[in-house]
Amino acid sequence: MLISFGERLNEPANRAALALRAELGRLTWDGIEEVSTSLVSTYIRFDPLHLEHRTLRDKLEGLLASKDWYAAPLPENRRLWRIPAVFGSELAPQLEQAARAAGLSPEDAIAQLAAARVRVQTIGFAPGQPYLGELPEAWDIPRQSQLTNRIPEGALAVAIRQMVLFSVATPTGWMHVGQTAVQLFQPQSADPFVLRPGDEVAFTPATAEEITNLRADPMGGAKAEVLK
Repeated sequence: MLISFGERLNEPANRAALALRAELGRLTWDGIEEVSTSLVSTYIRFDPLHLEHRTLRDKLEGLLASKDWYAAPLPENRRLWRIPAVFGSELAPQLEQAARAAGLSPEDAIAQLAAARVRVQTIGFAPGQPYLGELPEAWDIPRQSQLTNRIPEGALAVAIRQMVLFSVATPTGWMHVGQTAVQLFQPQSADPFVLRPGDEVAFTPATAEEITNLRADPMGGAKAEVLK
């Protein structure tokens, strides 16, 4: 079952999806096997042998009517991640292109991206890969009409007021403006996804040399603190 809070991304809709997912996790209704979120929706996978569709729908309708989910508190135990990143240089060659599209100088573009504190709106496309947002309106820039053949793991790319921090090397239409050394998917770990929906991320400016040296650390210098 899918509950959608909007037709396009906006902060209240993303907040509602995250809050409902957290509440269903707390309630632990018998028959629900998985709850996850997209940018503006909450997805529920359930076992109809233990929980009938009509029964679940009725329970969900009652839960949805119980509060204003668009203004609900975000989940508890969210974390603020500070991740070193180099903006521009040979490691992130499309910064100037993205800055022009946003109507900014490269210096102003770097300042805005480094000052942004963005939410992990959802995990998708590849294991552990976050969609981060939203950026200021100037960054409502389109994706490229042609794909970049390969963007590396740890790349930070922008489009449509969002950033994507890539967990794998892949082709993309997003513009490569920053580079980190963090490995977002760590399958050998008990918790293989480093970031979780609802976490917040800030990128700490670093040099290309510092990023290269940080590759020896799977966390790429990333540090987290629990948000109060």
